[in-house]
Amino acid sequence: MDPYKVLGVTPETSDDDVKRAYRELARKYHPDNYVNNPLADLAEARMKEINEAYDQIMSQRSGRAGGASQQQGYGGAQGGASANPIYSQIRAAINAGNLAMAEEMLQRCPQRDAEWYFLMGSVYYRKGWFDEAGRAYEQACQMDASNAEYRNALNMLNMSGGYGGYRPMATMSACDCCTQLMCLSCCCNCCGNGC
Repeated sequence: MDPYKVLGVTPETSDDDVKRAYRELARKYHPDNYVNNPLADLAEARMKEINEAYDQIMSQRSGRAGGASQQQGYGGAQGGASANPIYSQIRAAINAGNLAMAEEMLQRCPQRDAEWYFLMGSVYYRKGWFDEAGRAYEQACQMDASNAEYRNALNMLNMSGGYGGYRPMATMSACDCCTQLMCLSCCCNCCGNGC
């Protein structure tokens, strides 16, 4: 398969335009856009194809021989084979959407290497905790600057403007909710107009 056709560019296209085409396609086919959608599998396959094409083009342009040596994933640990069997299980849990199990397994890992930070960033990303994901991806990139999977995840997060994302509050009980409603009612009544 021609990687230029996958991205809709030509060999004469500038690096910036190749990156721009890649970003547009990545936004369009990102798996998070297809959650609970019957097209999710097709979007994931297309995203993998887009990542591989981009990696191949950039590898060729940087003078490295061959193409992408591993499947790349963005923010979800979709690609990349791990030598560590625990990390392979964590990747499978993330891909299955079992983020609680993946996070628990990561917390039990005694080592904190680059892949650990990448996978933790992927868990955070899937949760919508973009600030934490960004910090974890940055740590992974600092620890292993040559890993394209880690760089792609961080770049995609930065390009999507993901920082400052949703972070859920601590759990709230029904009593907390009632207390807040009573306080709100008192405030409205104390201001003179009532509710």
